[in-house]
Amino acid sequence: MPNGEYLRYVALGDSQTEGLGDGDDAVGLRGFADRLAEHLAAVSPGLRYANLAVRGRVAGQVRTEQLGPALALRPDLATVVTGVNDLLRPRFDAAEVAGHLEEMFAALTAAGAHVASRAP
Repeated sequence: MPNGEYLRYVALGDSQTEGLGDGDDAVGLRGFADRLAEHLAAVSPGLRYANLAVRGRVAGQVRTEQLGPALALRPDLATVVTGVNDLLRPRFDAAEVAGHLEEMFAALTAAGAHVASRAP
């Protein structure tokens, strides 16, 4: 992260990260991750950005499907927003969701990424 700039930003998550319901007919879907990447690119013109989020995913799916590809991209910044779909399930296990989040945070941090999150 030379000069305080991020070079590689990867977003993991569900529909909140994907942008479902955000945007309009002019811009289409633009969730918070797309907007954050746009702001980061203004100060870090060489920013590389990947949004791996898929609507409908629960925390365990985000971990098993998106963490590996995210780590392969060697991000210096990552966002992880997941858990709302878990919360909406008939059998919600807060400890299980927290465990998936902790595993993702630990792996991304160990790989050198700054990690930001929003949990339900």
